Amino acid sequence: MTIMKRFVFFVLLTALLPVNARGAEPKRADPRTMTFASLKFEVPKSQRAVLSNGMIVHMIPDRELPLVSMTAYVNVGSIYEPADKVGLAGLTGAVMRSGGTQELTPEQLDGELEFMASSVESSIGAEMGNVSLSCLTRNLPRTLELFSQVLRTPAFREDRVELAKKRTIEALRRQNDDSKEIADREFQKALYPNHPLGRVPTIATVTAITRADLVAFHDRYCHPNNVVLAVAGDFDPKEMIALLEKVFAGWKRETVDFPAVPEPAQEVKPAVLEAQKDVNQTAIRMGHLGIDKSNPDLYAIRVMDYILGGGFTSRLMTEVRSNEGLAYNVYAAFDVGRRFIGTFEAQTETKSETTARAIGLMRDIIAGMTKAQVSDQELTLAKDAIINSFIFGFARADVVVNQRARVEFFGYPDGYLENYRANIAKVTRDDVLRVARTYLHPDAMVTVVVGDEKKFDRPLSIFGPVREIKLENNNGKGGK
Repeated sequence: MTIMKRFVFFVLLTALLPVNARGAEPKRADPRTMTFASLKFEVPKSQRAVLSNGMIVHMIPDRELPLVSMTAYVNVGSIYEPADKVGLAGLTGAVMRSGGTQELTPEQLDGELEFMASSVESSIGAEMGNVSLSCLTRNLPRTLELFSQVLRTPAFREDRVELAKKRTIEALRRQNDDSKEIADREFQKALYPNHPLGRVPTIATVTAITRADLVAFHDRYCHPNNVVLAVAGDFDPKEMIALLEKVFAGWKRETVDFPAVPEPAQEVKPAVLEAQKDVNQTAIRMGHLGIDKSNPDLYAIRVMDYILGGGFTSRLMTEVRSNEGLAYNVYAAFDVGRRFIGTFEAQTETKSETTARAIGLMRDIIAGMTKAQVSDQELTLAKDAIINSFIFGFARADVVVNQRARVEFFGYPDGYLENYRANIAKVTRDDVLRVARTYLHPDAMVTVVVGDEKKFDRPLSIFGPVREIKLENNNGKGGK
């Protein structure tokens, strides 16, 4: 076939082909009419075991990378501190790691971990302490031994205790530098008066703490039957249990004597608290006590949270930021208590000249939640966002196993994670209005304002009697 004939044949063949085969764009799908199969997701489970000494272990193997991570959750916290030694728990948690162990000096411990590219860290918060480990699989046996020493036999060397105290005291001297930190601190104190959750360290209480106090605090609570361990990474579960039994073989269970901690006062009177600070931006916190984890309305409250102040489409964000331009960020939610009743808090920062305007608008929006049902669109958007984002909390094995460990540590009910999405999906507009009217108290809020009152657009007294907060608790005289 000549070249000319081949060309004519090709042209005729092309003309007979379907349009799509000739390179034309296929018909585009209309996203408004597209349908998808229902998303099916099961919350991953961990393997649970109990060591012979009573330590509870949750494990999820993950062989993708030659890494192992581990976290020991210890039932301890600042809620158990003596009132005259506030700061003891935080110091104990820090010096457990920084103070070396009975077998190794701090320098030796640092050197070994650095050589293996391993990490061991420790801390104690309000209601929980933890010691964590991360390492390459090949270095797990030795890193686990060091982890065990930090958890079981910290040395609390005197020089490291003094160094930690000095650092804490220096931080206390600077604690009034940041308006947002002041607002957070004073808001917590106002909602939990005369309660361990409302106490904060002072120079006086930290100065009073001794090495013997740290040793006694550790020895009182750090026992294997008071620990939940989460393990994820490159390991065989049977081999891991055998290794844990070997490393913790000499650690015996003990009865833990927990001090009595009273329930927080249920009634907190509304108040307007002002801390004068010469800054251009005002920090605002407002709210009241909320709920604990056992509350059956938890799921409806979560949906309400999202609609009120939980995202870029929330009412607070739409009005305060987008429509009025009063703040870059604004947020509101119930912080659900795990051992005690939690809080409801709305917060923002705004320029001094719009302080009263921002406070008034936020109060109106919160009150508006109690007056009428949310729209179908708001409800659907909130539930879809919560349900769909829930999955991303289980993207990695270490995240999943820690979720499982914390659920047991804090005593959440069986099936809490498995039923979470279904419980959110059940929430109705009636539910949201009901919980808003039951749990939101816009006329009984504590409002904390930190800023320069000389620049405020209106006096704070329009919101009620104002009580001044004296920022003098960083001068070494103590105070609650």
